[in-house]
Amino acid sequence: MSKRQQIEDRLRDAFAPRALEVVDDTESHRGHAGFTEGVESHFNVLIRADQFADMNRLARHRAIHSALGPKLISEIHALALDVDV
Repeated sequence: MSKRQQIEDRLRDAFAPRALEVVDDTESHRGHAGFTEGVESHFNVLIRADQFADMNRLARHRAIHSALGPKLISEIHALALDVDV
């Protein structure tokens, strides 16, 4: 299973979001630090879920990192998050 799919599955399971987009942006970073041919490493995530209503920005990001887990997080070079209710 791809990292993109793992991210999507874990976020759906953890937050039951109304909106979720996970984009593998690795190819646009060719030639930059963190790029390795054939390895998914850069992602953009847009997520909208009611669970974020009482969280500040830092708490939202921590919740997402927790849902993804330390192993998957360690395999990602860049994770851009657009998180809202």
